[in-house]
Amino acid sequence: MSTEFLVKFFGLLLGVLARTILPWLRKVREGKVRGFSRRYLYSALASAAIGLILTLTLFPQFEGGPDGRTLEAFFKLFCLAFGFGFGFNALFNEGGAWASKPAAVEPEAGTAGKLSR
Repeated sequence: MSTEFLVKFFGLLLGVLARTILPWLRKVREGKVRGFSRRYLYSALASAAIGLILTLTLFPQFEGGPDGRTLEAFFKLFCLAFGFGFGFNALFNEGGAWASKPAAVEPEAGTAGKLSR
């Protein structure tokens, strides 16, 4: 495996993990969730798979400068891959939220049939 592939892979993986773990940790801290839902895992796996395919397609050969092997060039590649992973996971999460059926709003007890003014 080349260094470019490893940088792309780990950048993408860390981007997906950041987008998956950070919202879950926030919800745990707020007391909204207790365990890690499989929905988070499925979203992360789908994002990683599609993100890796697209990242390797868009950047088949990375040339980051005169020699292409500088730390700055690898950092730029890592940031691009991280952004791809973070973004694809955000798109999957948002798409899943739009595709899911909205929860039915139930009227409060004792207010059935009354209009609010």
